[in-house]
Amino acid sequence: MNKKLILGLALFAITSFGILSGCDKAAPTKSQKKEIIVATNANSKPNTYMENDKLTGYDIELTRAVFKQLPEYKLKFQVIDFNSVLSGVDNGRFQMAANALSWTAERAEKYGYSLPLSKSATSVAVKPGMKVKTLTDLAGKTTEVLAGVQVATMLETWNKENPDKAMHLTYMDASYPLTSYVADVDSGKSDFVMYDQISLTQIIKQQNYTLKVEPIDLGATDKHTGFNYFIFGKDRDDKTLQKKVDDVLVKLYKDGTMGKLSEKYLGGNFIPRKDEMSDAKD
Repeated sequence: MNKKLILGLALFAITSFGILSGCDKAAPTKSQKKEIIVATNANSKPNTYMENDKLTGYDIELTRAVFKQLPEYKLKFQVIDFNSVLSGVDNGRFQMAANALSWTAERAEKYGYSLPLSKSATSVAVKPGMKVKTLTDLAGKTTEVLAGVQVATMLETWNKENPDKAMHLTYMDASYPLTSYVADVDSGKSDFVMYDQISLTQIIKQQNYTLKVEPIDLGATDKHTGFNYFIFGKDRDDKTLQKKVDDVLVKLYKDGTMGKLSEKYLGGNFIPRKDEMSDAKD
């Protein structure tokens, strides 16, 4: 065989091998993306809910906006009951939770919190004739709560410290939706439901209930009161993810994305103040 031909074939083989090798190295980029599973119960409208078989809501769409700017991750949502949302983050099944999650001291020991996503006044939904300004006005009244959440803990503490002004708490299953809590007030099954102003107002408007929403003076409160967060685990990878998410949240705050999503899903400007974007999570 002609020496030039042999040399040409050899060079072609080497070049082709180099090209193929280069392709082999570049191709796994997408497959090497780390999958991030975000847990939610899709039962806390307007933060997370199902609409036309699609998962949506403020927390959900904000999560999608965050991960659009984190191409190294592949985002996946897992709809599951509320109790499993937190336990799943705890055992590493999920890397993140987006579920209208509030801050509690107990949770803070086990989980990492993002920068705040939104802020809404703690309020009560009651019948129009009921006057409520402080917790004292709720003495002897009945309400339904979910054990372990911020509202339940606060009311339990109030009852313990004020036995003569205690409220009657009925503990509900985690699968019981907020809409049912509000419906029970409308029907007279309970006297009030305490939650955030945004959610209560939207539910009453959507269901056309004859109820009113009153912000309630809680006195001296923890600085986390009213804020909504993403939750993460606390190992090294979780902290890395949390830092990246926080950095993007700041960008989305500055470019107006958070404000637009708040207007669309929460019905107004309920994003934190600029100074609260750092202080509120400490």
